[in-house]
Amino acid sequence: TLYMSRIKVKNFGPIREGFVENDGWLDIKKVTVLIGNQGSGKSTIAKLISVFSWLEKNIVRKSITTEQLNVAVFKNLCRQQEIIEYFSRDTLLIYEGGAYEFKYDEKTQFFEAKINANNYRNYVLPKIQYVSAARNLLTILYNISFKNIVDKDGNVIDLASNIPIMVKELNKEYINALMEFANEGFALPINDTSVYFKEHRTFVKTGDKPISMSAASSGVQSITPLLLVSHYLSENVQGDIFDKIQNIDDNLKSKIENELLKEDEELTDKFKQIYSFGKGILPINDDALMLKEILKQFIPSSFINIVEEPEQNLFPNSQRNVVNTLLKYNNNVSDNKLIITTHSPYVINYLMLSIKASEIEQRCGDNKEIKSRLYEIVPEKASTPLQDVAIYELDENTGTISKLKESFGLPSNENYLNDELGESNVLFSELLEIEDLCQQ
Repeated sequence: TLYMSRIKVKNFGPIREGFVENDGWLDIKKVTVLIGNQGSGKSTIAKLISVFSWLEKNIVRKSITTEQLNVAVFKNLCRQQEIIEYFSRDTLLIYEGGAYEFKYDEKTQFFEAKINANNYRNYVLPKIQYVSAARNLLTILYNISFKNIVDKDGNVIDLASNIPIMVKELNKEYINALMEFANEGFALPINDTSVYFKEHRTFVKTGDKPISMSAASSGVQSITPLLLVSHYLSENVQGDIFDKIQNIDDNLKSKIENELLKEDEELTDKFKQIYSFGKGILPINDDALMLKEILKQFIPSSFINIVEEPEQNLFPNSQRNVVNTLLKYNNNVSDNKLIITTHSPYVINYLMLSIKASEIEQRCGDNKEIKSRLYEIVPEKASTPLQDVAIYELDENTGTISKLKESFGLPSNENYLNDELGESNVLFSELLEIEDLCQQ
C-alpha cells in the first residue's frame, strides 16, 4: 500500500499562507503536480519535499539519528537545495512521512523529528532524485568536471565549483545510466532518436546519422538526462531485495553488516553468503524473513522522482510522449512517486488523458479491441487513477496554494495555464475585429 505523506508550508519564500484547504496540508500522492507562474513557489515545495524525504530516508538507514538533527543541520540541507534565503521570522514547515514526522518553527528556533508509529511498517525506502531544470548543463558537465583553468593572475579556477550540488548529484546518476543503458543505444520517445555512450562520448542518432550530444537540439539535451536517469532508477529499485544485494557498494555493505551484528551473528554470515553466491544459497525460513526486514531499511525499493519542467524545450507532441514515459516509469512499482513542476498546459491536459484512460480501462474489462484503441492514445501502463493524482495551483500574488478544481471526475480546465491559452484566443479575436475596422 502506498504510504501517504503530506507537507505544510507557511511564510517560506514566495509562499505565505500556503495551502488554503485541509488545514494547510498538501497531500503528496503517487502523482503530484505543481503549477503556477514564475516565482510562485513550485520548485520551493518540490525542494522541501526532497529535503524532508532525504532526511527521513537517512534516519531509517541509520546514517543520522534524530538526536543529531538540529536547526543548523536542517538549514544546511536547505542551503544545498538553494532555498536557504527563503526563511523568515514566521516560517513554519511540517512534514509527515511514512516513517518520520518533522517540524521546523523559525520563531522558536525549534526543529523536531519523531517517529511516525502508525505508518512506519508501511514505509518503503526510496531512491530520491531531483531532476533540475538545469539538466541541460549535463551535456557539458561531463567534460569540465575534472578540469581546472588558470586566470590571468595565476589563480586556479575549478570550472565545476559553482554548479549546484543537486545538478552534480544528478550528473552522477546520469553517468551511471549512460553506462548501464546507452552502450547499445537508448531510445528517446521523439523523432526516432537514440542516445549512445561510447568511449566516454555521448552522441545521438536520428536515422543513421550520429551527432555529438552538444550539437543535438535543446529538446534532446533536456530529455536525455531526464529519461535516462528516470529509467535507470525506476529499474534499479525493482525486483527481489536479495537480488539487489550483489549490486550494493562497499560502504553500504559494511553498514548492513554492522547492523546485522547487533541482531544476530548468524544473520551476518548469511548476508555475506548471499553477497558472494546469490540468494539461491539461502533457504526460505524465519531467518530469511528477518534478514529481509533488516535489508529493507538499507536497500531502496521505491523511487521518488522530482522533475522540474518536463516540457522544457519540447514541442507539444513530444511533451505528451515524455509525460507518458514518466508515468510508465512511475507505475513500475506501486510505491513510486512522481512530483512535477510545470508551466505547460499540455502537461496537465496529457495527465487528464491518462486519468480518463484509467477510468476506461476499469470499465472495458478484457475487451481487447477497446484496449487496443485506448493504448494508441495513452500507452499501456501510463494510465493513472484520479485518486492517485493531486494538482496544486500556486499564486505568486497572494502567496497561496489551492487544489485544481475537478470537473466530471477530471482535473478542470479552469486553471491559470489554460486561462493563458484562452486569453491568447480572446486577444486574437480582438485583433481580427481591429483588422475589420481597417477595411471599413
